[in-house]
Amino acid sequence: MTAPTELAVPAIRPGDPDYDEARAVFNAMIDRRPMAILRCRDAADVAEGIRYARTHDLALSVRGGGHGVAGNAVCDGGIVLDLSRMREVSVDPERRLADAGPGLLLGDLDAATQRHGLATPLGVMSGTGIAGLTLGGGLGWLNGVHGLACDNLVAAEVVTADGEIRQVGPDAHPDLLWGLRGGGGNVGVVTSFRYRLHPVSRVLAGALTYSWSEARAVLFEHHRFMATAPDELSSSLALGLDDDGRPVVRVVVCWSGDLDEGGQVLRPLRGFGRPREDSIGPVDFVDWQRAPDAGYPRGRRHYWKSGYLRHLTDAAVDALLAVTPTIPTPETGIGLQALRGAAARVPVGATAFPHRARQYDLLILSQWSDPARSDEIVAWARSTFDVLRPHLEDAVYVNNLGNEGPDRVRSAFGPNQGRLAELKRTYDPANVFRLNQNVSPAG
Repeated sequence: MTAPTELAVPAIRPGDPDYDEARAVFNAMIDRRPMAILRCRDAADVAEGIRYARTHDLALSVRGGGHGVAGNAVCDGGIVLDLSRMREVSVDPERRLADAGPGLLLGDLDAATQRHGLATPLGVMSGTGIAGLTLGGGLGWLNGVHGLACDNLVAAEVVTADGEIRQVGPDAHPDLLWGLRGGGGNVGVVTSFRYRLHPVSRVLAGALTYSWSEARAVLFEHHRFMATAPDELSSSLALGLDDDGRPVVRVVVCWSGDLDEGGQVLRPLRGFGRPREDSIGPVDFVDWQRAPDAGYPRGRRHYWKSGYLRHLTDAAVDALLAVTPTIPTPETGIGLQALRGAAARVPVGATAFPHRARQYDLLILSQWSDPARSDEIVAWARSTFDVLRPHLEDAVYVNNLGNEGPDRVRSAFGPNQGRLAELKRTYDPANVFRLNQNVSPAG
């Protein structure tokens, strides 16, 4: 079948000068060649693209920021709904609400809301797209005090598999709103997100870097300290290599409350051990959000493995200390982002995102540039995960999940998979939206 010409939606096709650029995504491991990339301008364009794909029985993928490691934003031989030009944003500071287009990146939305001293919980890197992040949950630096991105999604405009444009909220299709809050894009294409906003401007943030000889003590002290820390404090642990190739551990923190109070709260943690570097200080929230960006440029190859670590046991720490010195590239690392506070207190069934407990989102993030090293580094990530897996829950953050099969998808949605499957039967019985971490329709 040839690329469609009868569509009114602007399209990029094989042979067009910008085709290769338009099909490229964040993860350079992904090399797929769609029949057409539809540059959607609004919900009507999205609806037309969905109807065309259904009529011609074509694979359909949806691209927001194109940041997902699995590469589901692009497909082979099918239609890509490219939402990257739908970047409208409006902020209502009085009502503390923001309406955001699905093509926005985190940095775009942060910049718009920060002009009013407001923010919504998003992720931890400004180059991530808001759409995929929110639909998968959205774990970031405000999760302790304000929850996940999906917890702050209060309404949306959605195009469902029948091509209908629906306004979704607590009083209109509340079942769809539930599915959008962590269901990973299984139930529709969101063409506008409405977020709840919170007062956030400057934060107290940075990292404590320790020599490897202190790693065990630091891991346990951080865990002990955070068990009773106020919700305003979020943290992560980063295990990796320094500029000389030596293993190090970093404790990364972000306090989003009163800065003077934060200084007092953090004093015991900053006084522990002998940190090689202490970069914690006041910073504008929007600058903190983009601080890691240079470490994750587009064009590198990525392979990730992930799971939730709920219990930091001696054996779990032994495993972490054993694998970190084997990290194959300086760009690769093992991160443990703490899910806590408000994000952990939401009932498991309140949203499609089910992982509501105080725990670490453990991510083995391998990245590299040389294609010749791909087999080696993928094998390292898999073997490292095998070492750590006995200490992890049977659960995984869907936004960290690669193409790992249906058992891992069930681990991503856990006890909420059945309800998602019922939603699919109602709104997408033909599984049109299947290029994702897919939940098949019930029955």
